[in-house]
Amino acid sequence: MVSAFRGVLEFFDRIGIYDVVLPFLLVFSIVFAILEKSKVFGTEVLEDGKRYTKKNINSMVAFVVAFLVVASSEIVRIINESLANMVILLMLAVSFLILIGVFYKAEDEEGFWLSEGGWRTLWIIIMFVGIVLIFLNSLGWLEVLWEYLYTKWDSTVVGSVILLAIVIGMMYAITKSPKEGGK
Repeated sequence: MVSAFRGVLEFFDRIGIYDVVLPFLLVFSIVFAILEKSKVFGTEVLEDGKRYTKKNINSMVAFVVAFLVVASSEIVRIINESLANMVILLMLAVSFLILIGVFYKAEDEEGFWLSEGGWRTLWIIIMFVGIVLIFLNSLGWLEVLWEYLYTKWDSTVVGSVILLAIVIGMMYAITKSPKEGGK
């Protein structure tokens, strides 16, 4: 027997809340916010003498982009799959911080957070790589890439990419500017 809440969720699924309405609202909000922040279409001066963004043009462009995204079922599938997997990555990060918080001594009033420095940078890099892998998996490219690396790990292309990554890492380590304070 299906519970009442599960029945509501299934009803929302049948009428297209998850694959039409929510992706539309998400894409519209993100595109509109980017257009408002970047002021790509310029600003206009109104009667009060203040400058305002062209909200009518920004909203129309965001509306059209959101409709085009929703019209493509493949893009909607990628968005839904990627966001669901990013929540798992977010839960992993929160769980990690909870476990670190067990060993944290509460002397600071502001609470616990990874301070500036190497650990924070490493954590940001791990999250970025995780998000890239999630999107590659949603696009179906991760399996192809993994298969290529698995079968041709000793090829010139893979060796060149690894060598290039090592050279870039060494160049960054050698040329990075020291922090203020002599550390």
